[in-house]
Amino acid sequence: MNPVSLPLPPLLRAAALVLLGALALGGAAGCSTAADSAPRTPQEQESSPTRTPTATPTATPTSTATDVGWVQLMTPMNQQAVKLLTLAAARAAEPRVRDFAVRLRTGQEAELNRLRALLTRMGLPGTDVHAGHDMPGMVTVRDLEAARAAEGPAFDRLVLVRIRDHLRQSAQVSRSEITSGRRADARELAAALVTAREASLAELERLPGAGRALG
Repeated sequence: MNPVSLPLPPLLRAAALVLLGALALGGAAGCSTAADSAPRTPQEQESSPTRTPTATPTATPTSTATDVGWVQLMTPMNQQAVKLLTLAAARAAEPRVRDFAVRLRTGQEAELNRLRALLTRMGLPGTDVHAGHDMPGMVTVRDLEAARAAEGPAFDRLVLVRIRDHLRQSAQVSRSEITSGRRADARELAAALVTAREASLAELERLPGAGRALG
């Protein structure tokens, strides 16, 4: 049986595709023809025309599978969080929860701009490769539907729990990028995200109703 055809859970399938792509690129870059690699005799060297050295291309940051996986996960995570925060900014029963949602949404949108710019620099598409996957910490379609149906304190509790999970998981994933990623610009952005999430989590846990909602 072809191992690629085995059914994989969404997270493992996404990781496998990233790794396969990285291996394919690396293999193509390392190939050379037999004619290029075979040693030449002195007679062949004398009869061959002198080769003009080609200009060395400008060095660009190399992206690893970790870099690619991180930016392709963080982008939709922020996009989905912004949708829930937009609802919370308009409908939260507690004024301090509404204010928090407004400020956090602004921060998440600013991060999105930086994440999309990073996708462009890395030559990656802006499409959501995790569409349809219930990734840990991702605000799902079901979460948004439940939020639209909830009211008052129940709505606030749902927002606090889902945004807490989003902040925690995205901070954890970003720490992995800082440790294992290779691109300096990706690691710098990941560090900024971790700092922002730690501050947001501390503030979220002090909001009215957070104790009961978060346990």
